[in-house]
Amino acid sequence: MLEKLVKESRALEKAIAGEDLTYDDGIELMSYDNLYMLGAAADLIRQKKVGQQVTFAASYYLNYTNVCAASCQMCAFYRKGNESDAYALSAKDIEGRVAMAKNLGATEVHIVGGFHPDLPLEYYEEMFKTIKTSHPQMHIKALTAAEIFFLARLTKNSVKEVLTRLKTAGLDTMPGGGAELFHPDIRNKIVRGKCSGQEWLDTIEQAHNLGIKSNVTMLFGHIEKPEHIIDHLVKIREVQKRTKGFLTLIPLKFSLDNTELEKKGLVTSESSSTYDLRVTAVSRLMLANQLDNISVYWVALGKKLAQVALTYGGNDLVGTAFSEEIYRAAGKGTNSSIIELANMIKEIGREPVQRDTFFNILKKF
Repeated sequence: MLEKLVKESRALEKAIAGEDLTYDDGIELMSYDNLYMLGAAADLIRQKKVGQQVTFAASYYLNYTNVCAASCQMCAFYRKGNESDAYALSAKDIEGRVAMAKNLGATEVHIVGGFHPDLPLEYYEEMFKTIKTSHPQMHIKALTAAEIFFLARLTKNSVKEVLTRLKTAGLDTMPGGGAELFHPDIRNKIVRGKCSGQEWLDTIEQAHNLGIKSNVTMLFGHIEKPEHIIDHLVKIREVQKRTKGFLTLIPLKFSLDNTELEKKGLVTSESSSTYDLRVTAVSRLMLANQLDNISVYWVALGKKLAQVALTYGGNDLVGTAFSEEIYRAAGKGTNSSIIELANMIKEIGREPVQRDTFFNILKKF
């Protein structure tokens, strides 16, 4: 049955045969009418690449500031410096949060924030050094490529200089945020005051070349078209071919509440579950030969749909997201535990595995 239906789609036939898909193939799959078959093909590729294990990390999310010089229409988290609920944590505050994370069992801290116009590079160096001094085994996954680019401009240093200094201070890897969608036609409509898509790509490639691996995200479910999704995936694939520096792709479903896109009426409802599953499946098929891991962000999808997405090409649940604030600002519940994630995976007949940041196995359940 699978072989018969796959032959109805040249793109799916190529994917099953292990060939790289072209941009046009991706466009075809974004409109392929048999969603079930698309998911089955993606799940088959997933099984070939990574088997039956579904991974996740014990991760603590730490937002060092919500002050941001940018004003992105898809963000509900940012504040301006004169707002009453604006904040910037001190190195001591941050170390206290990391101690809490360690007590919760976290193996990594995921540190991101806004583009604060008054924080010098030394602030970030002190943050990382303080963490590593008190908790040398804690993995620091911090600062998106967009934040690094902003810091370089703010401090009048090169991107390479900023990355080198932060790596020396204790930066281990980088999260994948700020990627949004790379294509300028859509990026310029959802991003204001942030690096271009190409600047993001150039920054992350420099990080990879310095030995700093990273995740990469893709924000979908707002005002994009299929060509913007495929353009994004192709550009990720091109960087990965050169650097092998991406650890996983995390497709991020746009969360509507409290965003400017909602207030202006540009987006009136969140994307359908069928679209969410299509994006997951197409991501797996487009990146099959370059990136083993496709992460399902349960915070954005919800736990039930996340389970379904794990049968549409996903193999990772990202992490526990202890203390996640960005999606919470857009109305999403963000609480979970190691045991709950393990049980979610068992319920769909897969094998739960706790991993470290580099996808090394730490514990089986």
